[in-house]
Amino acid sequence: FLLTGIPGLEALHMWISIPFCFTYIMTLLGNSMVLLTVRLDKSLHEPMYYFICMLAVIDLIFSTAVVPKMLCVFWLDSREIGFEACFIQMFFIHTFTAVESGVLLAMSFDRYVAICNPLRYTTILTSSRTIQIGLLSLARGAGVMTPLMCLLTSLPYCKTRVIPHSYCEHMAVVELACADPSVSDLYSLIVATLLVGADSVFIIFSYGMILRSVMRLPSQEARLKALRTCGSHISIILMFYIGGLLSMYLQMFSFGLAPHVQVLVADFYLTVPPMLNPLIYGIKVKQIQEGIFKLL
Repeated sequence: FLLTGIPGLEALHMWISIPFCFTYIMTLLGNSMVLLTVRLDKSLHEPMYYFICMLAVIDLIFSTAVVPKMLCVFWLDSREIGFEACFIQMFFIHTFTAVESGVLLAMSFDRYVAICNPLRYTTILTSSRTIQIGLLSLARGAGVMTPLMCLLTSLPYCKTRVIPHSYCEHMAVVELACADPSVSDLYSLIVATLLVGADSVFIIFSYGMILRSVMRLPSQEARLKALRTCGSHISIILMFYIGGLLSMYLQMFSFGLAPHVQVLVADFYLTVPPMLNPLIYGIKVKQIQEGIFKLL
């Protein structure tokens, strides 16, 4: 296949690459700093920080699956991507989107137990159980995306080799198929709806219960502390789900927008949240902030 980069803005690729390169460097530095801080600071060896580490690993994998090839297109005009490499990239994007959704759900459960049932927190969420939840999220993501990749790779692609995108975006690739892709489209729609829908419902329920419990706390300082901790989680969740839905709907329905606008929105969705996640945790979660200062 041949990736076009940003359709219609090929002459500006060198300038467009600057923010993407900056976000990638910040993603690598920020998430690596969070991982190193939690690894070296024994006081952070708790389930909440393990989940933050999982999010950091996902962000590193997520960005590395997309940005290096994107920069090769922008800088070197290296537009070719192999058939297998294209679907491997797509698999990583979709799988780790599902894994991140699972980890965000686990983080909401962690805060629910910590605030609503604090006396049983250490018995419910042990370190081994936290790792099992992470592995279960990974297995779920890979398990639901593997059949989709099998369906997509079995289609014949003979219309054109040109993908009007800067990475192997699912819908842009499917449009190149000669056969009817309705089965894969239906499968991806059902999986996305069930995953996002179920996770969103449980996350909303968890934070609803948390809010109810927080409002009952007698101390205003305790209420503010609980809300500050949950605030960072909620901001990450909103950025992840709203950004994902916006990117998906713009790919499905153009709404009269120019192709380069749709591609830029999808590109920024894959590159900006991984950069912002460690910054939000560094600002909002006091323990990680202190750990980073200690490390420095």
